[in-house]
Amino acid sequence: MAQNNKEQNDYKLTYYNTISSRTVEWLWYPYIPYGKITILQGDPGEGKSTMMLQLAALITAGKAMPDGSGDKVPGNVIYQAAEDGIEDTIKPRLLAAGADCGRIAFLENEENPITLDDERLEQAIKDTQAKLLVIDPLQAYLGIDNDMQRSNSTRSVFGRLAKVAERTGCAVVLIGHMNKSSRSKGIYRGLGSIDIAAVARSILLVGRDSSNPYYRIMVQIKNNLAPEGKAFVFELNPDLGFSWIGQEEHEMEDLLFQRSKGESKLDKAKEYLKLLLNGSDMPCADILEKMRATGIGTRTVEQAKKDMGIISYKLGDKWYWRLSEE
Repeated sequence: MAQNNKEQNDYKLTYYNTISSRTVEWLWYPYIPYGKITILQGDPGEGKSTMMLQLAALITAGKAMPDGSGDKVPGNVIYQAAEDGIEDTIKPRLLAAGADCGRIAFLENEENPITLDDERLEQAIKDTQAKLLVIDPLQAYLGIDNDMQRSNSTRSVFGRLAKVAERTGCAVVLIGHMNKSSRSKGIYRGLGSIDIAAVARSILLVGRDSSNPYYRIMVQIKNNLAPEGKAFVFELNPDLGFSWIGQEEHEMEDLLFQRSKGESKLDKAKEYLKLLLNGSDMPCADILEKMRATGIGTRTVEQAKKDMGIISYKLGDKWYWRLSEE
């Protein structure tokens, strides 16, 4: 009788005692996990693509990650770049980084454009046994029928890509550019639907160090699999080129805006909110916790939210904040 009901209701029930546990493996702990999606975001020109090409070079050459971690076994990489020229930009950067270009490939897409939910991506990962897939930038691979602001469309596309990462064990990094709103200078549009950030297990933000024009700081603003990693610094020097500096104690306020002695906590709270929300919506509780860690109280944050016209909405049992384009 139970079996008949099961077939009639058309569902499959699985008990957790039949599932084997497994630990998360990392390409670069705790920033980029294998078999999951990582988002790397920031303003154009801040070095996101250059940083990822440097990481790709380390993988293909069998070298350790910038902090000395990693398996140090040469691996293959698929790097899909839609904005930078393959011959005059990507290849020279790879050579400068010491990459084994025989281990890094891309899918040509002139006649039949590649999209995030393209079956050819999974097949290419399997054929090359790629450790890393980079999509740069993700906006260029959504396809003409997909709208990043439509939740249903986004959830379907990114859900399928997450399954590809899980099935292949490949680390997938999506590079997202932030675009300044035409309505208000300094306010940033996010990447789109909350589902984009929801499917990512790690979100990294790259920005300029306000105290050094050549330094870039990569901070982790989300990690569902491990404690958030420390900020990692690299240098983009026009004369000396790229170099890894290392982990340093940086706060979010060290990114993208110049600190001043006379800056009020309210001003700082507004700048923090721009940084935290320029890539995706974020739970209110997480925002307040990050603010408290830097000495900014709830009342100040609430005032900043009001002044900036930040939108709040409830999803499930959590309240989220969204940066207004106004």
